[in-house]
Amino acid sequence: MSLAVTGHRHSNAVLEANLTEVEAVLSDLFDHIDARMNASPHVLGEVRLHNLLAEGVDQITARSALERGWLLVAPLPFGSDLNCAINAMPTTASDARALAQGGEAQDADVQARATALKELVGKARVFQLAEQDALIEQLYLAALEKPTDFARQRAFEAQSNDRVGMAGQIMIERADLLIAVWDGKVSNLRGGTGHTVIAALECACPVLLIDPANPESWTILTRPEDVLTRPGNDIAALDAIIDRSINIVPEGARLPIDAEQWHGNKSRIWGLYRWLEKTFSGSARPAAAADITSAEPGRPVSEAARDLPVVDAAQLEAIEHVIEPQFEWTDGISSWLSDAYRSGMCLNFILAAFAVIIGAAYLPLELAAQKWIFASIELLLLLLIVAITLIGKRYDWHGRWFETRRVAEYLRHGPIMILLGVIRPAGRWPRSEGSDWPENYGRHSLRSTGLPEITLSQAYLREAARTLLLSHVRDQQDYHTSKARRLLEVDHRLDKLAETLFILAIISVSIYLALKLGATVDVLPYAWPTAVSLTLTFLGIALPTSGASIAGIRFFCDFERFSAISQVTAGKLSDIGDRISLLLDGPDDAISYRTLREVTHGVDAIVVEELESWQAVFSGKHISLPA
Repeated sequence: MSLAVTGHRHSNAVLEANLTEVEAVLSDLFDHIDARMNASPHVLGEVRLHNLLAEGVDQITARSALERGWLLVAPLPFGSDLNCAINAMPTTASDARALAQGGEAQDADVQARATALKELVGKARVFQLAEQDALIEQLYLAALEKPTDFARQRAFEAQSNDRVGMAGQIMIERADLLIAVWDGKVSNLRGGTGHTVIAALECACPVLLIDPANPESWTILTRPEDVLTRPGNDIAALDAIIDRSINIVPEGARLPIDAEQWHGNKSRIWGLYRWLEKTFSGSARPAAAADITSAEPGRPVSEAARDLPVVDAAQLEAIEHVIEPQFEWTDGISSWLSDAYRSGMCLNFILAAFAVIIGAAYLPLELAAQKWIFASIELLLLLLIVAITLIGKRYDWHGRWFETRRVAEYLRHGPIMILLGVIRPAGRWPRSEGSDWPENYGRHSLRSTGLPEITLSQAYLREAARTLLLSHVRDQQDYHTSKARRLLEVDHRLDKLAETLFILAIISVSIYLALKLGATVDVLPYAWPTAVSLTLTFLGIALPTSGASIAGIRFFCDFERFSAISQVTAGKLSDIGDRISLLLDGPDDAISYRTLREVTHGVDAIVVEELESWQAVFSGKHISLPA
């Protein structure tokens, strides 16, 4: 379970007046969470508590978390030294400068606050947003040197509040629950407690709100509007949040991915769809991304990450040995299920056409006495169609394909996000009809690596933008561009083939009618239409039946719509790629963590939109009889 905490500093009069009661309520809540976690059979690792380690509630809860053996995670808005200098609240520029340079302050109270903060930082997993430290330190020292210069104060506050707000957003994205000690008065100060509460609710992250004036009557908020109504505290609602955060599947159920089996090679039986795509697109082979044939494809993300200026070795190991194998596993299984499902349905259309054609094949062969043989073959083909349909439904090819493909796509670009300290908030994962285990599985897998324990710098951001993000975006853009072109060609050629078969059917029927008319008016010999009637009748059955089969495959596979989806996705990725290129072409300080976060979330949104569009097309197309 992942918790986040925000709250007032000791300078808040109401908090100080009720500090003992607030600490007792927080302790009771932490004990309850611990007990609930220990009683659950689904616990996935330790409890993680995220906060910014600011003086006050942050540090109180940080110490409480460490006492319980929880993992303390701190996304610091500045590098650790500058963060210490700011949060120790020195009153002189000399003390601030000394702390910012890793030294000690002359003021005993300031140094005591600095020591307390450094002690917690040393015990936490720290993600330091330090790429703007030089500018912010300059503004901070300037503001302290002239405390009556309000312009300097506003310049520093604007920059520092923005960084604190961004650090708060990072912890919200990873939280199942935000615990907030807030008096409810100010919510528009960026980086403040109230602002963090509203930001969490807007991200669909529930908030357990403790009013320091009445701490025992805590309440759980789930929407921004709840701030106005303040519904009463509900321990059952808290338990539901805890259970939902740690339960991927209902108690006693088996995780569906555990039941899947790896298919090392492409299926010969279920390779029809790939063959159709390859043959009618004119390409040498279908998309490589859907053609996994071994359990050990290349791992470009983990390899590229080693070239970054700094690397969290533990996180990189988790990406290489957990996330990437999970992606390869689910991607390979999904590809096999996709082939089985789509090939099975395409085979049904083709077998249906063959059943009709073979059932009428005795006509041109003039084997009426042996019609039972053709009827028997027709029956076998019809029974085969029924068998394929029943097998597809029995083993739920459609549903399992949807589920495993969702997991694979979540994990495909996830490592790039987590290397940048970015993740989709828990409340912003897609909602799908039926099972939601793929979203829970993807969320737990990606956040299991935690925040990278690194100090961000301009060099890190620039290299990450170039080698990780831009490379991924361009690769996906090229894939979707090629896919759109290929599928459009398949659709066009299948359409032409179906049209040709119908035209030939019209011609065959027209020839018979012309011969019959000619014989009727004594222009042609009477024996001519009689001699070819059975053959032309057969063609009049076989050709439109074949054309309808091809049209059915084209309609079912929806090549044109998938081409359009990929074309739109490629266009969006192109725009994002251009934005990254412009950042890389700019001056050294053009890339900030904020801009790179926005771009990364933009890529994530494109992935989700493409996935939802794909699901919307195929959600109602279950394997069925080609009737």
